[in-house]
Amino acid sequence: MTILKALAEPTRLRLAVLLALNGETCVCRLAEALEAPQFRISRHLGILRDRGVVEARRDGTWMYYRLSEPRSSLETCLQGCLRECFADDATIQGDSARFVRGECGAQPPEKLPPQK
Repeated sequence: MTILKALAEPTRLRLAVLLALNGETCVCRLAEALEAPQFRISRHLGILRDRGVVEARRDGTWMYYRLSEPRSSLETCLQGCLRECFADDATIQGDSARFVRGECGAQPPEKLPPQK
């Protein structure tokens, strides 16, 4: 239930959906996509990390986040829902459009194995 509580907050849900759709991403691109200050996005990502929803990786001064590997069938189901169930949501569509256009100074993350 901890994961569901973490995703109940709209900003954290939006972040999880973007990570589900786009894979590992730097904080600055997530902040641009959600049109929110980077410190606020970092705070929400910290909560998601504490709950086991996301994993973080530092590369120099850049922080990258991605969804954690599912540890149960519930988490596998939730990640599938994050990818598929919000496609028609106007807020998510706007976030995705800004994410695609967004650029930051971070180098592209090294290739990681695809998540299931």
